[in-house]
Amino acid sequence: MKVLAIVIFVFVMGAIMTEKLHRTTAALTGAVLLIICGVMTGKQAIGYIDFNTIGVLIGMMIVVAVIRTTGLFEYISIKAAKAAKGDPWKILVAFVLITALLSAFLDNVTTVLLVGPMSIAIARMLEINPVPFLMMQILASNVGGTATMIGDPPNIMIGSASGLSFMDFITNTGAASLLIVIAQVIMMKYLYKNELESGTVNTQSVMELDPDKSITNHKLMKQSIVVMILVVIGFMIHDKLGFDSCIVALTAAAVMLIIGHQEVDHIIGEVEWTTIVFFMSLFVVVGGLERTGVIHSISNWLISATEGHYVLTMLVLLWGAALLSSVLDNIPFVATLIPLVLAMQQQGMNVEAYWWAISLGACLGGNGTMIGASANVVLSDIANKHGYPITFKSYLRVGFPFMLMSVGIATLFLLVRYAL
Repeated sequence: MKVLAIVIFVFVMGAIMTEKLHRTTAALTGAVLLIICGVMTGKQAIGYIDFNTIGVLIGMMIVVAVIRTTGLFEYISIKAAKAAKGDPWKILVAFVLITALLSAFLDNVTTVLLVGPMSIAIARMLEINPVPFLMMQILASNVGGTATMIGDPPNIMIGSASGLSFMDFITNTGAASLLIVIAQVIMMKYLYKNELESGTVNTQSVMELDPDKSITNHKLMKQSIVVMILVVIGFMIHDKLGFDSCIVALTAAAVMLIIGHQEVDHIIGEVEWTTIVFFMSLFVVVGGLERTGVIHSISNWLISATEGHYVLTMLVLLWGAALLSSVLDNIPFVATLIPLVLAMQQQGMNVEAYWWAISLGACLGGNGTMIGASANVVLSDIANKHGYPITFKSYLRVGFPFMLMSVGIATLFLLVRYAL
């Protein structure tokens, strides 16, 4: 069964990478094959689906769909463009910083759902390609999510298991993330220099735009802002209230549908259902590896291969987590590593650096490929829907080198902090 699960996983990844099949088709086919071949039953397959993630996706997609009808995104886009005086480079830097900051406290998917449409609107006004904006926001969302204990699910899991505090994360993963964001700003200056300077940027027409004219429903816009503020607060304190984050998102969706008085069929139709099916299917495919012990075997190998050497173990955990998280869901992977680190701690080993290695590797590794993190898939689907395709290959050319660079920075940070 282990070999079969690996073969099906490789088939799915190969189909996605070569684009021979649509990624949703490939993932769904893999999920079905696992059940047909007896690797797991249908009930067991459903058990591997992270419905909290699915709930957050659906809930926030509905919220964004209702807010979009008010013209709020266009309003913010015009305000941002005018504040930057129409300079594409300044706008890109601003959006990268905003995305990273929001992702440190909000779910990454929520952040890109809010910021992505604004980027497309601004780029269209400036008559430039929005893909550089979208690509940089994907990368910034994952870096920002690494910064805090609530920014990404693996950090929440690690914080709970290790007893490390919110400020512990700020001074470790937060500090490393700040260095990486600075490096990202420097990198994109050279990477997209031609794209940002090309096109007919009509600065004058941008400055003459009246943002107030973009608002189609002032009352609903104000109500939407209040709801979003409550959503932010909800995401930050949902664990203290005893609710999963999906309850916050779905509650917000219900409220928006009630106060929006929109055509429900239309709003529900705005949900990216191909993305939803893709994630559900991918959870099952990765669940096949988890169920057959493949992920656990990889985790054990990562530990045993270092023979207990402190720095070497830290680096193997960091780079192993990064490379595997670029193609695997980092949640089950981190879930298998946590007991191993706790076991080493019980043997009297100092494992603090190992927690940060796992966190930085698992979270930053999500930038490696287009399927490495939820935000990557969601924003690439938004780009495709608006006519600006981000393919697996085009993403890989930017995302993977950036992932290597960011993990390299994290390596230096950990070495300076814990090995010197």
